[in-house]
Amino acid sequence: MNYMYAPWRDVYFSEKPEGCVFCNITAHPERDNEHHVLYRDELCFIVMNRYPYSPGHFMVIPHHHTDAMEELEPKVWLHISLMVQRCVKMLKEGIGAHGVNLGMNLGKSGGAGIAEHVHYHVIPRWIGDTNFITTIADTRVYGTDFEKIYKHLKGLVPEYLSC
Repeated sequence: MNYMYAPWRDVYFSEKPEGCVFCNITAHPERDNEHHVLYRDELCFIVMNRYPYSPGHFMVIPHHHTDAMEELEPKVWLHISLMVQRCVKMLKEGIGAHGVNLGMNLGKSGGAGIAEHVHYHVIPRWIGDTNFITTIADTRVYGTDFEKIYKHLKGLVPEYLSC
């Protein structure tokens, strides 16, 4: 396996904040731009993934802190599901994604990087976005600037996510 130096990920490994990173974002709406929050309402928020699988990868996260999806109030679960549905439309129409991966990794053994707070991954995909470098060289290429895609998605929020 080859390794590609990615210094922007250093913070992920070296500076773990105290407590839940998602609860920290929930508690500080005044820092939404710094945290790359796309949207927030009374039940959930949507934030860009700082270590994305592809450009435009973000997460829909309930404000309620729990590691058990089954403990979410039905009202919260239904709202998150509605937001995910709108997010898929936003990615397809707003940035031209050919497809979308959706997923929740529940618990450490389920693959969750942040297992203590449930969250829904929404990942735009394009035909050919997995190519030789990923499949042969085990390396991922991120083809656009993170801030640029964040600003573009943020501009689409009023059209797609407003209730």
